[in-house]
Amino acid sequence: MKLSLGAILAIWLSGLQFVAVLFVVSFYFVSSERVLLDHATTLIGEVGRSSTEHSKGFLEPAIRSTELAKRLIESEIVKSDDTEELEKLLFQQMQVVPQLSGIYYGDDAGNFVYVMRSEEHAEFRTKLVHRSGEDVSTELIWRDKEYNIAEFAVDPEDKFDPRVRPWYMDAKKEQNFVWTAPYIFFSSQRPGITAATPILSTTGQFKGVIGVDIEIDEISRFLSSLNIGDTGVAMALSGNRDVIAHPTTNFIRQTNKENALQFIKIDQLEDLVAREAFGNLPSLDQVTSEQEIESEFQYNDGKYASILIPGSNHDLPWSIAIYAPLSDFIGGIEENRTRNIWIAMIIAMVTGLIGLKIANRINKPIRDFAVRAGLVASGDVSKSNASAQTYPELEEVSETLASEIAQRKTFERIYGRTFSLASRGMAQISPSDGHFIRVNQQLADILGYTTDEMVEMSINDILHPEDADSYISFQKTMHDDYEYNQEKRYLRKNGDIVWLQVNAFLIRDQKGEPLYAVATIDNRTAQKKAESKINELSRDLSHFSRVNMMGQMAEGLAHELNQPLTSITQNVDAALLTVNEQPIADPELVEILEDMDRQAHHGAEIIRALRGLVRKDEGEQTKFDLTELLDQTLQLLKPEANEFNISISFEPQKIPDVFGNRVQVAQVVMNLTRNAIEAVETSNAKKRKIVIETNPRPDCIEVHVIDTGPGIDPSVDLFAQFESSKRDGMGLGLSLSRTLIEANGGKIWYEPKNKGKSRFCFTIPTAVIN
Repeated sequence: MKLSLGAILAIWLSGLQFVAVLFVVSFYFVSSERVLLDHATTLIGEVGRSSTEHSKGFLEPAIRSTELAKRLIESEIVKSDDTEELEKLLFQQMQVVPQLSGIYYGDDAGNFVYVMRSEEHAEFRTKLVHRSGEDVSTELIWRDKEYNIAEFAVDPEDKFDPRVRPWYMDAKKEQNFVWTAPYIFFSSQRPGITAATPILSTTGQFKGVIGVDIEIDEISRFLSSLNIGDTGVAMALSGNRDVIAHPTTNFIRQTNKENALQFIKIDQLEDLVAREAFGNLPSLDQVTSEQEIESEFQYNDGKYASILIPGSNHDLPWSIAIYAPLSDFIGGIEENRTRNIWIAMIIAMVTGLIGLKIANRINKPIRDFAVRAGLVASGDVSKSNASAQTYPELEEVSETLASEIAQRKTFERIYGRTFSLASRGMAQISPSDGHFIRVNQQLADILGYTTDEMVEMSINDILHPEDADSYISFQKTMHDDYEYNQEKRYLRKNGDIVWLQVNAFLIRDQKGEPLYAVATIDNRTAQKKAESKINELSRDLSHFSRVNMMGQMAEGLAHELNQPLTSITQNVDAALLTVNEQPIADPELVEILEDMDRQAHHGAEIIRALRGLVRKDEGEQTKFDLTELLDQTLQLLKPEANEFNISISFEPQKIPDVFGNRVQVAQVVMNLTRNAIEAVETSNAKKRKIVIETNPRPDCIEVHVIDTGPGIDPSVDLFAQFESSKRDGMGLGLSLSRTLIEANGGKIWYEPKNKGKSRFCFTIPTAVIN
């Protein structure tokens, strides 16, 4: 839409006033906002540090209790091997420290004393595990507050060994006080943590480990009571990023595959704002206690501030994380800013209307010119139409402008339709940074993006990492004003690789400055995959042909050599019998004959071993597409046929899948078609043609290889080993083909020449449909 001079003057006047008022309001807002944000960050930090100190205070009695028990045992005031005294000590600690869920001691022999709170029979339960060699006994004792026994039981199935528990192994390894990672207690199904410290003898020898279990639900209740703005939230995170305390306790627990409760990771928490604030943090084990991490972030339409205060390994085994919306602290000033902006807008509108009234008289002749130029350009009026009055000096400008606009619109319409409706991918690309200026739907479909997504991207974003140098080549080609034409790998949105043929040339403006490169893109992925499959089939066929041909030859030679060796052994046996019947047998002759017999038998054993060595593997049989296999195999043979001016014809038809060894069947097709090529090449037939046909049968597919060659002499036993109709043939190809077809459950035969054509046929069973 074109604005009149009056509108421009009015807009400028009101705009200047609006900008002035807006500047004053914004300056006030920014300055006061920064002060409030700093105050909010300080407040959040103080709350976090207060939460950290509260957590330390909550855990401190448990630490003191562990250290007290450690000193009493190490000083032998309470002997570690006196189960009764040890139980009393642990019982007293449970009564004194309410935070403790349980306290226990395990020694290096596997004995275990465990006092815990109980909800059945009595207030406390003791578990005693005694080990003597391979014998293990477990006693369960329930006691009231006065240490009186309320219930006693023996559990023969409980073979608990403290030495294999993480808290025991960690304390023994570190030889120091340790915290375990928080976890869900099995008995109470509440979150908790274990502290453990090693017990050493007076000589420094390791004796065992004393540990305490602490339920940490109280931390969640404390965090929910904090006032952090109006809607701020505080939580506790373990070193492996588990959420162990949160105002909404249901958020932090989930059931794993073994149907056991476990903590949820921060990046899986239902609190989406917390996930945005802390979900991308590294492992908290790598953050030192001196590193407080403060940040501001935006989620949906709200801005938030957050802080992470790591704990120390000894005093606090978790970190405190807090976030709060900034609107809780600066909401009032934002409302005031909005109100002031509206006031500025109203003032600007009023002054704009006044300015519009004044400017309307100034620009009336120019407005008449604009109307006239617009009408002429759109073709609504003729040159002689004088309904719109303007200055004569502007008349020629109006006509020239209208003509150029019409030409440009015609070109843009034609080019736009060609660009959008082209069957190939097309794009306009910035030659300076490779960003897409415009793409058509075909290119977006090839790469799996929308057109809107692609105009936010560059060539570098979709290039395969190993072809990243293509962009440098593109820039250099465009800079030198040459045509760019390369086939490279690119990445689709889902990560798949596509091969694209990109042809691009540079468009410049009237001053010779580069505007953009126009690129046409062809998807070559299907051709690349087909070429890859054909090459793979060619390699498999070459390897298979060599191995099986050698095996066939070796087995045939073994069979032929075995017969004379048998005759030799029989003749030697007859000679030995004759010599032994003589009145005086010659010992030297007998020894020679016996040596000949041994060597002949040794040769037979070598032949049997050779036959076992070269016996062919039947290979893996699977369901496959026979039409696809025939097409790929013939692609390999067509260059050979073209060399002799022989055409190969194959018309695919819809047939069911077959079941067999894909490479073996391809080898048979290769053998029969290559034989047909050689037959046609040596003939004088006018039609030098080979036809491949497939015919569905009730339980198999019949394949015909038909050629216009001279046919085969009836006296030749085609499928016998070492029998060949070719002068320099080895007689193994057709024998191998029959072996392979029969191994795949089919039949192969030859139909003599009829109507000038010879035909080899074989069948392959169709795959069973489940």
